[in-house]
Amino acid sequence: MNPSERIDKEIAELNDWRGETLARIREIVHEAEPEIVEEWKWNSPVWSHNGLVCSASGFKKHVGMNFFKGASLEDPHGLFNSGLDAKQMRSIRFNEGDAIDEPALKEMVRRAVALNLD
Repeated sequence: MNPSERIDKEIAELNDWRGETLARIREIVHEAEPEIVEEWKWNSPVWSHNGLVCSASGFKKHVGMNFFKGASLEDPHGLFNSGLDAKQMRSIRFNEGDAIDEPALKEMVRRAVALNLD
């Protein structure tokens, strides 16, 4: 199974709001950077573009999205709400019923890709 198929399977297995949220995160990532590459690492969907950009996973009570170089990214919209003390990564934790600020998330993905291109 290739990485995209494995991600499809993961979304299907999360057959509640978590799967819907993970599917929407995936769409937003691709809308933000059409050339991004899907990978499957650490038992999670991972997106890269000239290096690791972000990953997302469904957990029991939330969906987490990690930005590998998040500590180096500006967060003017206050998206990061988890892992704020980590040296490199920053995370966004989505709980059931949370709205995704899609324009801000796309901007964050673009910032992360740009950081890899510097």
